[in-house]
Amino acid sequence: MKERSGSTGAAAPSGATVVAACCTPIADDAMSDSDSVRAAALFKSLGDPNRVRIVNLLATSADPVCVCDLTPVLDLSQPTVSFHLKKLLTAGLVQREQRGKWAYYSMRPGALAELAAVLQPRGAST
Repeated sequence: MKERSGSTGAAAPSGATVVAACCTPIADDAMSDSDSVRAAALFKSLGDPNRVRIVNLLATSADPVCVCDLTPVLDLSQPTVSFHLKKLLTAGLVQREQRGKWAYYSMRPGALAELAAVLQPRGAST
């Protein structure tokens, strides 16, 4: 399947491989080598508890969230939160909006559904 930019207002970092909406579902018979590489990159982006928590916070927020508001909730420094957000952005799960000196993040529309589709059991409908 084709790769997506995964962002409105800001493109993924140069040289990034955006992997959300990446590939054949795990339960399908014929996952290609390239699909398996992209699926692994997607899962790797969620392979850190802080990133999973960030996805949870963004997925449950009605509005984009400023990095400055995530740091105290996560009890992490701003550079660490920004590092994790960049990984999620590169994976195509979140989108970034610059407002002055602050960056605001939200879930990319459809990203969670696309992630769920990769894990969809054979014969199940989404």
